[in-house]
Amino acid sequence: SNMTASMNEYFEFVIPAFWLFIPAITMRMWAEEKKLGTLELIMTMPVRDGEAVAGKFMASFGFLVLTLGLSFASLPVMIEWLGNPDWGPIMGGYLGLLLLGASFVAVGLAISSMTENQFIAFIVSSVICLLLLGIGELLQLVGLPGWILNLVSWVDAGSHFDSISRGVIDSRDIVYYFSVIFFFLFLNYRSVTSRRWK
Repeated sequence: SNMTASMNEYFEFVIPAFWLFIPAITMRMWAEEKKLGTLELIMTMPVRDGEAVAGKFMASFGFLVLTLGLSFASLPVMIEWLGNPDWGPIMGGYLGLLLLGASFVAVGLAISSMTENQFIAFIVSSVICLLLLGIGELLQLVGLPGWILNLVSWVDAGSHFDSISRGVIDSRDIVYYFSVIFFFLFLNYRSVTSRRWK
């Protein structure tokens, strides 16, 4: 339907915005604390490292949910205007954006925890997010054998988003996003705990 087509266009617009918008949110989350020396202060408080990492993740992710929520709130108006939508792909698209966004937040926070320089945090996070999104397309251009492409397509966040945004919730896609989130939060945690012993 017309509505599904226009929602797909919306999602296709949001995803590139994500790999700039999210690193911009996360770049100062840890880097700023290091620069100002407030990270040492946090370290002396009775907050566990894991809680600090989870807190920063929830704060950034909460901001993202709020932003997406505002766009979702304007949907009824669009739907009224465009007619009878297929809710599967629309809800799938939003779920995909939340999972993709959470993954990028975890990437951004992990990189921010490794540097005092916000600009470096922004650039490196953006590049990693972009690679996560486009690695499948990138390697197809190189012309690698099919089995390698299949392996790499599992790492490609974009292909998992496409799958969810069709309105089909496949456990493999959910597992993928949770793996990315967990991996980068773990890096973030290791980076923060290593500072405690310096």
